[in-house]
Amino acid sequence: MIFDKDGQTAIVFQENVSLQKFLENLKEGYDKIKNDNIIVNLTSFSRLTAEDLPLFLELSDMHREKGKSFVIVTEQVTYDDIPDELVVVPTLGEANDLIEMDEIERDLDLE
Repeated sequence: MIFDKDGQTAIVFQENVSLQKFLENLKEGYDKIKNDNIIVNLTSFSRLTAEDLPLFLELSDMHREKGKSFVIVTEQVTYDDIPDELVVVPTLGEANDLIEMDEIERDLDLE
């Protein structure tokens, strides 16, 4: 599991493992990044489907309840097939932009 920290945002990614193993590693390492906004970079998974993403729903819900952003990055899925509760974008740039907007909303108490 690779954690790349940028301010209050942690980008999480890993190469050469199954999605299930990636999720297990993320849950095990969660305490290291629980106070940060989280970007889960799944761009290295070439066989990802919309049915795979709900695996992250529990962790995403828990993290967002703490007032932090949880964004998944992948271009492998059709966004119409993703549960509305998950935040999924196609690029890291869009993930960072989304977190920045979330931070502004939280600062202004708009949530």
